[in-house]
Amino acid sequence: MRRVVISGIGVVAPNGVGREAFWNGCVDGHSGVGPIRSFDPSNHPIKIAGEVHDFDPEPYLPAKFRKSVKVMGRAARFGVGAAGLAVADSGLAPDNMDPERLGVVMGAGLIPMDLGELAPMLARACQETGEFDPSRLADPDRADSPLFPLWLLKYLPNMAAAHISMAYNCQGPNNTVVTACVAGTQAVGEAYRLVSRGDADVMLAGGADSRIDPLMLLAYTALGTLSKQTNLAPEARSRPFDRLRDGFVISEGAAVLVLEEYERAKARNAPIYAEVLGWGSTFDAYSVTKPDPDGRGGARAIQSALTEAQVDHRDIGYINAHGTSTKLNDAMETAAVKRVFGDRAKTVQLSSIKSMIGHSIGASGAIEAAALALSLHTQVYPPTINLTNPDPACDLDYIPNTAREGKVRYGLSTSFGFGGQNGALVMAAV
Repeated sequence: MRRVVISGIGVVAPNGVGREAFWNGCVDGHSGVGPIRSFDPSNHPIKIAGEVHDFDPEPYLPAKFRKSVKVMGRAARFGVGAAGLAVADSGLAPDNMDPERLGVVMGAGLIPMDLGELAPMLARACQETGEFDPSRLADPDRADSPLFPLWLLKYLPNMAAAHISMAYNCQGPNNTVVTACVAGTQAVGEAYRLVSRGDADVMLAGGADSRIDPLMLLAYTALGTLSKQTNLAPEARSRPFDRLRDGFVISEGAAVLVLEEYERAKARNAPIYAEVLGWGSTFDAYSVTKPDPDGRGGARAIQSALTEAQVDHRDIGYINAHGTSTKLNDAMETAAVKRVFGDRAKTVQLSSIKSMIGHSIGASGAIEAAALALSLHTQVYPPTINLTNPDPACDLDYIPNTAREGKVRYGLSTSFGFGGQNGALVMAAV
């Protein structure tokens, strides 16, 4: 098995675009949550989100590929932008390497259709006759047909991986992972194994997601997962592990990591942020919406990652937690950590950057993997902001409100998703 390191990081997040801006925002405890600007939420029960404002991926992409941006959905735009940032950060030159040794794995979620775009299309299809006429939508020979030929491709979940692969001529392994909130973590884990066992030399891996639209927000509201505390300022609504938490804040964004065989990265003097040592994946088989409150599935994922990494739990110094700010998840995650770490659980520091950027679903695990790598690289650990009312059920060291410094060799990132998905990554400082 070959050593695998992270030699490039690209992040598009509500609190910063680019590795440096994102990381400074996390360390400073800067929240990217605010009033929704992408549509008018005045008649909507949820009016806040972690949005990425005015993002244009074109400056980060190869010139010959920029024209493709116009046919991308919002999540894919975040994904290709993050990939461009990661490739530039790593100094990687895809044109100078064997394209069959370069691959892509991306995590994705449900890609919602833009109702603002769809409604006038349906209205056009009903014009004149008052009855639905599909030919008015999709006939390429009709001048009034509003559906351009590639419209559907904006809403396929594999498009982020496809566009990244075409932008950088990645002809090696390619996959899209759709495992809810664990997708980004699983994408990084699968890419790690591909490089580790020699199926590729370099993988671009991460996740991209965007669900801030009226229909998706109504769906999450009906599910009862979003924070509804209108008495709190938007930046204070995501409060993982706090007694007053009442749900997560939906967000969007992307992160892509360059995973590279260690000797290759070292030979080209690439930046090395951390080494990926192992990952684990399990399933609760408990409920499609609720985690197992005892944390058994989450604990098994953590232990599986530690076993593959050949790292003892006593050597883990920091955990970048999933920490959604929901009553059930935060209590379950606390229970899972206690199951693995036993009496030492309260001495392990952990934090949730979702307190600052909200929950980006399919992208969240990748963004948090980037944060873990940067923590190990800088030896600085971001805070859990808004943690002002300790919950007796969440009694670990969550690095409340202020970042910390300290020597840590091994770190862990955890993810837990709808359906009962669990995932964990182990990394080491290099």
